[in-house]
Amino acid sequence: MTNISLLTDFYQLTMMQGYFRSGLGRSSAVFDMFYRSNPGDSGFAIMAGLAQLMDYIENLRFDAADIEYLRNQKVFSDDFLEYLQDFRFTGDISAIPEGSVVFPGEPLCIVKAPIIEAQLIETALLNILNHQCLIATKAARVCHAAGTDSDMILEFGARRAQGPDAAVLGARAAVIGGATATSNVLAGKMFGIPVKGTHAHSWVMSFDSEYEAFAAYAAAFPSRCTLLVDTYDTLGSGVPNAIRIFDEMRAKGQGMGY
Repeated sequence: MTNISLLTDFYQLTMMQGYFRSGLGRSSAVFDMFYRSNPGDSGFAIMAGLAQLMDYIENLRFDAADIEYLRNQKVFSDDFLEYLQDFRFTGDISAIPEGSVVFPGEPLCIVKAPIIEAQLIETALLNILNHQCLIATKAARVCHAAGTDSDMILEFGARRAQGPDAAVLGARAAVIGGATATSNVLAGKMFGIPVKGTHAHSWVMSFDSEYEAFAAYAAAFPSRCTLLVDTYDTLGSGVPNAIRIFDEMRAKGQGMGY
């Protein structure tokens, strides 16, 4: 992971200096991360994001550029900045395993550490776990609504994610929640997730007819053909044309795997 030690709220650092100067920095603290209610009166959430949280903790350190940036804020004392130069997290973190069902009021993650250390990681911990638990929970609900284990639920969220990291880690979280594959090629490479997809509406619009577009795609991928049926009229033309193509493929002995 890229060094994200400054991924914290400014007041976490000012409080750290306060603890440092007051002599309270080594006082033991316990922080519980929990949530109060499930949205939409639903019954549960899914735990996700723990792997990224541990990566963040293991790589948490302030490099020379970080220290210089903080020095230029004209807020922090030299002795506190010297402390940050050698900073390492020494506390303990307990967490519910990824993929587990969790409930309101239940501690998802417990941090036991000197308060100066526990204070620093609060922002990043919430950022990492909140986002990925959200995606994993939504994926689990979609899979539940599908109603059968044989239906394949795919994650196609990259283009609407809040930036590249959210797209990649969101894809991973969706798989934790039950999705079987992603359209995100980078997530597939990084995490070993199967990558799958159809084609774009622009593909269909590039041909004189929807049927021709489907036929051309089937010819290009005779053993891995998935068709997008909602470009013009889903039930009026898309589904009938797709059925026609698949019937023709069956007649040729071609597969239609995902």
